[in-house]
Amino acid sequence: MSAEPTAAKPSPVEGIKDTSNYLRGTLAAELAADTDHFTEASKQLVKFHGTYQQEDRDARKKRDKPGVGKAYMMMIRLRMPGGVMTADQYLAMDDICGEYANGTLRFTTRQSIQLHGVLKKDLKQTIADINATLLSTISACGDVNRNVLSCPAPLPDDVRKLNNELCNQVADHLTPHAGKRAYHEIWLNGESVTPPSEPEVAEPIYGKLYLPRKFKTAFAQPDDNCVDVYANCLGFLAIADKGKPVGYNLLVGGGMGMTNSKPETFPHLAKEVCYVEPDQVVAAAEAVVKLFRDHGNRSDRKRARIKYLMADWGVEKFREVFGRDYFNTPLVAPKHAPITGIDLHLGWHSQGGDKWFYGVSVENGRVKDEGDMRLRTGLREVVKQVKCSVGVTAQQDVLLRDIPTSQKATVDRILAEHGVAKPETLSQVQKWSMACPAIPTCPLAISESERFLPTLVDEFETELAEMGLGDTALSVRMTGCPNGCARPYNSDVGIVGRSGDKYTLYVGGRIEGDRLSYELQDLVPKDQLLPRLKKVLAVYKADRQAGEGFGDFVTRLGKDAVLAVIGA
Repeated sequence: MSAEPTAAKPSPVEGIKDTSNYLRGTLAAELAADTDHFTEASKQLVKFHGTYQQEDRDARKKRDKPGVGKAYMMMIRLRMPGGVMTADQYLAMDDICGEYANGTLRFTTRQSIQLHGVLKKDLKQTIADINATLLSTISACGDVNRNVLSCPAPLPDDVRKLNNELCNQVADHLTPHAGKRAYHEIWLNGESVTPPSEPEVAEPIYGKLYLPRKFKTAFAQPDDNCVDVYANCLGFLAIADKGKPVGYNLLVGGGMGMTNSKPETFPHLAKEVCYVEPDQVVAAAEAVVKLFRDHGNRSDRKRARIKYLMADWGVEKFREVFGRDYFNTPLVAPKHAPITGIDLHLGWHSQGGDKWFYGVSVENGRVKDEGDMRLRTGLREVVKQVKCSVGVTAQQDVLLRDIPTSQKATVDRILAEHGVAKPETLSQVQKWSMACPAIPTCPLAISESERFLPTLVDEFETELAEMGLGDTALSVRMTGCPNGCARPYNSDVGIVGRSGDKYTLYVGGRIEGDRLSYELQDLVPKDQLLPRLKKVLAVYKADRQAGEGFGDFVTRLGKDAVLAVIGA
């Protein structure tokens, strides 16, 4: 008689969560200790509080000197549903990055702000200062629902308004309960900056072990998928009737990350599960989270995302379990709602009435002063003088919002004085490019990304202009490792760090975000990326069909034909 199969052993992180007393662990004691870094267990727990422990990888070459160890530092990420801040909140973040971080703000692909280079000794004060503005860092990282995305463009339409309202409701509802109490105890000396709405209870949604892995949620609409909804674990795609929102297609199972040499890991686009009414959205979000909590992989963290559950089960089984055991409501079939557009929201746009917003393109999300381009100072002066609210987009750009007509000229003048280029002067490839931070801050990076992509984009601009393709919208996204934080797997061109100066080249996605790329070549030297793409672009120019984007073209050709073009 054969033995019963043995259940897979939980990953070490599961044990850390189990014994953490709802995310407390020994964080308070370690914060008080005169050390420059956390223990391994606390390094995992502090993520739930919005912080990653990192090191200055540029300093590694000095380690062989006597007495020189790792140069530890912290990255802090804000929790900002929909990416929106008041003027005072933005100015406070600018102050904080100057006082405690490396003097830059980093707009993320999830509509948040990251502060890099914070030392452990300053961590508690930094987080306290953030909370003093009524922003927070709780659940910006860790095995919970993270920052919820929604278009930050304050356009006068009912669909966006409802998306933003529900975005905030879902973010609040999925915030850890007991974990929030621990957050206040550790970082705010037990004090809440707002009165608690209910007594402390054990985690009613997450349970003691929280989720198997991170969880990402977004709200979008078919005519403007600026949040890349299909790349999210959970998505709500708005359905409208004559401009009025009537419901949402519930999407589950998107995710970008993968692991080299592990074919059982892969990027995946979310699948349509059902249609829900607006008043069912919060309950549906909770139901998906609970399903993931109970059925996600807690043994292999490389396969612990909900996308693998969807891929392994298939959408029909997922619907069955979701509707029967978690949503407890007869499921309604999703509506036909293809993605038809995406807007970067750059330049001037009317909000209606006497208000405007202005979208500024931010290269790779890095807000800094460098040479004649003094973006950090320019944005600060605009916000300070005009008192505009601020929105961060999922494309790492910034929207200056709620600007009176009388102040438009002031905004234009300040930005021009600080060398900030008008969006209409930028190339398409510049506006549509994205990169993750990678080296020197991210411990997972194996290749350069943010520091290399600007050079590559400059070369791209020259080549495209010479080929007569300068006006072609082309999304180029680069990451320093296969985790794919800048979403390279559904863009026209994806460049993923593979080994030092070598990258894996992907093509075939598209700006609208509803199709995955395919791997074209692995281990491409960085100086060969553009020459090989240039050959394909030449054929694209000659043989494309009317209105056909680059990703559409290489998908139509197929991998073998594209490889033949580059001579591989």
